Amino acid sequence: MTTLADVRTLVRTDLRDLDAGDARWSDAELDRHVARALAELSRALPREASATLATASGSREVATSALPGFLALEAVETPIDAFPRATVPFRVWAGTITLETPSPPRGERARFRYLAAHTLDASGSTVPAELEGALAGGAAGHAAIARAAHAIDRLGTGEDAAGRFRAWGEGRLRAFREALRERRRARPLGLGRLTPPTA
Repeated sequence: MTTLADVRTLVRTDLRDLDAGDARWSDAELDRHVARALAELSRALPREASATLATASGSREVATSALPGFLALEAVETPIDAFPRATVPFRVWAGTITLETPSPPRGERARFRYLAAHTLDASGSTVPAELEGALAGGAAGHAAIARAAHAIDRLGTGEDAAGRFRAWGEGRLRAFREALRERRRARPLGLGRLTPPTA
């Protein structure tokens, strides 16, 4: 399974920064740029997730923090496993999901189908394999642009080096964002088509 270290190596390859004894970027710097690109990828192409939780008897509220990586709620099903699917109306505000049912739940379980941020760490990744190269390219673009801002203030590097870093980085970011747009256009029907009923 792909890990953060694997993606960092891809970023270093894109940046031609593979000499461990004379690296331009530290691991911590590259990890920050990977995290920035991962957040952008998650906003454009969030992962589809679901969680089944017990509701609190007498309360219509559930904290979004109970849903790992929560970005947006798509549907709430209760009772679970009904056919046809039994969705209930809801609203999300200030980190709280409110089930807009005629009477409050009595502790029954509800299934939350939601969009979540991708994860990437030392143990693995939820980023689709076909987007790992694009993610690395986006992180490399962010790294190069940051290096350009740093280089312009350094003695002996000059405007030319900074300009080259910036131009290269902007090109990588354009390619990254275009890959995300293409993937969004090609994305199959999924959770985005689940529409909770209106009250």
